[in-house]
Amino acid sequence: MYQKYQTEALVLRAYERGEADRVYALFTREFGFVWARASAVRREVSRMRYAMQSGSRANISLVRGSRGWRVAGATAHTHLDIGNTSGVAAFARIAQLLERLIGGEEANFYLFATLIEAHEALMHEQKKMHPVVELIAVARMLYALGYLSTEALGSALFAQTALAPAQLAEAEAQHAELLSTVNKALSATHL
Repeated sequence: MYQKYQTEALVLRAYERGEADRVYALFTREFGFVWARASAVRREVSRMRYAMQSGSRANISLVRGSRGWRVAGATAHTHLDIGNTSGVAAFARIAQLLERLIGGEEANFYLFATLIEAHEALMHEQKKMHPVVELIAVARMLYALGYLSTEALGSALFAQTALAPAQLAEAEAQHAELLSTVNKALSATHL
């Protein structure tokens, strides 16, 4: 008998496998980045179908088997608003970058909180703030993964994960410097 783990996760992307299955790239609170297979999730009768859409935030049950992780259940926490194309596109870019930079399964609570805050901000902030939210999220992601140090920027943006108006204003004021630092860090990754 396998142990079942309950965790909160961001569904980064998915691809179809077989007739009705999907394999998901998930960033979870307890395990970090994992690939997990969900059986029969593409069938109309599946209860997990809407909770496991790309870009959504869900509470999921995971089982680690001999062939990897399997999704045993999921309930939606929040969905991406598909009418919010700017926010959806920004979160997709963040998720794609995360997938390229992350090393594997390892819990990173700061990074998880950063992604949750970015997800919420991209769904609720005005469209004109989406580039600023994305820049802060990428900078904090690079910081959490060790590609960027706080000394390199000299900013208090990394002391917490919140995206309150004070952090957005600070990032706007330092936009050129922050963008330059992020671009240098990304080029240093050689990805």
